[in-house]
Amino acid sequence: MVVAKLPYGRGFVEIELERGSVVELGHIGRIRDIEGGLLNKLENPTSSEKLSRIVRNKRVLIIVTDKTRPTPNRALLPPLTKYIEDSGGSIKILIANGLHEPMSKQQILEFLGEDIYHHFEIVNHNAYDSSSILNLGETSYGTPIQVNRLVMDSDIVIGTGSVEPHFFAGYSGGRKIILPGVAGSLSIMRNHGFKMINSPYAVYGSLERNPIHLDMLEFMKRTKLDFIVNVTLLRKDVTGVFAGHPIKTHLDAVSYLDTYVRVRVKPADIVITTNGGYPLDRNLYQTVKAMATGELTVKKNGVIIVLSECIDGITHKEFHKLIVDREPQEILDFIRKNEPLPDQWEAHIMARVMKKAKIILVSRIPERRVEEVGLIPSKDVDEALELAERIVGKNSSVLIIPEGPYTIPET
Repeated sequence: MVVAKLPYGRGFVEIELERGSVVELGHIGRIRDIEGGLLNKLENPTSSEKLSRIVRNKRVLIIVTDKTRPTPNRALLPPLTKYIEDSGGSIKILIANGLHEPMSKQQILEFLGEDIYHHFEIVNHNAYDSSSILNLGETSYGTPIQVNRLVMDSDIVIGTGSVEPHFFAGYSGGRKIILPGVAGSLSIMRNHGFKMINSPYAVYGSLERNPIHLDMLEFMKRTKLDFIVNVTLLRKDVTGVFAGHPIKTHLDAVSYLDTYVRVRVKPADIVITTNGGYPLDRNLYQTVKAMATGELTVKKNGVIIVLSECIDGITHKEFHKLIVDREPQEILDFIRKNEPLPDQWEAHIMARVMKKAKIILVSRIPERRVEEVGLIPSKDVDEALELAERIVGKNSSVLIIPEGPYTIPET
């Protein structure tokens, strides 16, 4: 008997199966004193002078991740900003919205805290506002180097971020605070373009030959990022604090993260996974991350069962337009012929996974809406498993990955 606890919405779904194997992440403790850990790293950074020397009498821009990212900015910013001001630096804060809508006043208050909101000038990056964007040529990958003017107008640029597995950039954090964080819309869409996403190296846990990552690095070097403050996470818990040189610090965080998220597995006919529970499983758009996890481990013509509550439905109108009433190959052909398109990368990856395996979705989305985007709806795991066995057979192998997007399975 195999027992597993699967994150779903704000709770869990417990399942018992007669057969199968469960992927378990390595044991890791959470950091209880985030402030103490951060201050120690600012004084003893990776491959960098201590931050107090770097920011002395300088105009400092802190770029923070937006509301869609799990970076604990409310915990990081008070000690970070105090440290910089005590060292003689003046501060402005830029929110790295990427292509997301600028945050509202209420959202900023909730996300950064009242003290930060009232004490500093806070600017929302808008990737579509040409007046706030500088054009600095293009990368060797053909990506326009369009970046928020504040980046180049500041003496020192510091980026915050969280380092987790990422389904096409390899890992989040580090250079991503610049591209896509504060880049222009054309830069982001080119970096996330068809050819880039189509690379076999644009997957979870891949950096060395990943064109998306390498393009981000080049973009960062051609613009400005002097210092980063990144954390590693397991779901919402901080497991490590890192600060210093933007490339070397990020690689340190990645190396540490790998000690508990990389897991050796055998490919299976049926893969059962999740989108990590709330808030990542709020909608189908984000749930593509779980599909990409399943893609790494499911056998060709197998089945991926995804548990994702999707209380907000499908969301992202442009994503929905791309996938509704189209076969996977039609989606890919349409993107190739008509790019750049908003949200094409999410539709591209979903279509790619669908070409490899059937996808059964356990969610709150009405069955008709699930079916119209090419997925198989199911009310619960038991029904989903029955449906899967009709496709691949009764005695098929089963692999359970409870922490979908937080896991890097290796076959």
